[in-house]
Amino acid sequence: MQETSSDRLLCPTCGTSLAENASRCVVCGTVLQTAKGRNPPRTRAQITLSLPLALALIAIFALLSAGLTYGATALLGDNQEAIPSLTPTFTATQSLTPEPTATETIASSPTPLPTLAYVIVAGDTCLGIAVSFDVSVQSIRLMNPGLICEALTVGNTIFLPQPTPTPSPEPTATLPPEEATLAACETITYTVEANDTLGGIASNYNVSMRSIMDFNGMTSETVLLGQVLIIPLCERLPTPGPSPTATSPPPHPAPNLLLPQDGAPFTLAHDTVTLQWASVGELRENEVYRVIVEDITEGSGTVKLEAYVSDTKYIVPTSMRPTEPVPHIMRWWVQVVRQVGTTVEGKPSYRSAGAISIKRDFTWSGAVPGATATP
Repeated sequence: MQETSSDRLLCPTCGTSLAENASRCVVCGTVLQTAKGRNPPRTRAQITLSLPLALALIAIFALLSAGLTYGATALLGDNQEAIPSLTPTFTATQSLTPEPTATETIASSPTPLPTLAYVIVAGDTCLGIAVSFDVSVQSIRLMNPGLICEALTVGNTIFLPQPTPTPSPEPTATLPPEEATLAACETITYTVEANDTLGGIASNYNVSMRSIMDFNGMTSETVLLGQVLIIPLCERLPTPGPSPTATSPPPHPAPNLLLPQDGAPFTLAHDTVTLQWASVGELRENEVYRVIVEDITEGSGTVKLEAYVSDTKYIVPTSMRPTEPVPHIMRWWVQVVRQVGTTVEGKPSYRSAGAISIKRDFTWSGAVPGATATP
């Protein structure tokens, strides 16, 4: 007998489907086993756990796993070095980079530079400002309509163009006239003083007034006190004339006398007397100290010594020592002088170049007071 389901039977002879409790096949008459003799179907065992119990078992399993892992690590960590894990290295895929294509460089055009504001100070001239800022006088006039170069007002603000960088021109045999004049002409500067006139300045330097006016961008012969003029020495007149007189340098201060002290006595035992004073600074090539020693006691004013030295000391010779036993008062002082030429005798001619020092005295006797001749 075969089973097809839990409530149907099959006849083992003819295969007819029969009821579960049938004892005989209704088709072929085969006697079937009774329901009591059959074994009941087997069913699988099912275990049912509550949710809290399942979570507890999972937690216990996790703790056991962690403990076992920690223990194994502690036991093996002292004897074995950590095995580095292999990290896969990614190799960058090379890509073909196209070669740069040569492009034509376009020259940039120069950007116009902003103008400069300049405040006029005493002694300024258009030419001097133009030379200082490397621009032309004409460009200054164009940027400042109504500007009068020969009568600049101190404190006024004018505008100046900035020099535009230009490529160096090819060398040529000749320069532009204005540049050639500035480069080749020897010039000096002169500051206008009180009572100066353009004609007097031109005559002093043997240069025509027109040359000075053209060189300084002047439109009239008027000069102002403190105005700085550029004198073009290269345009001196061909006729012989007096050499230009250079502006005198500032005077030196009065020398400070050091030795001997005022009123110091000297006797027959002193063959010479050394005078010393402090330096007034570096002397120029044509400057010296003038030392004057005068015998005041003599009274006539003829016993007087005048010497010129470049050092800061002078030794009074024995010839100035009096021959009398009475002490003579010797007065001395020092002054810086400057050689300006020569006399008709061919000796140097000097002019004062500084203040005179204070005057000091010392006494000098030619014999011991009270001494008598031995018979």
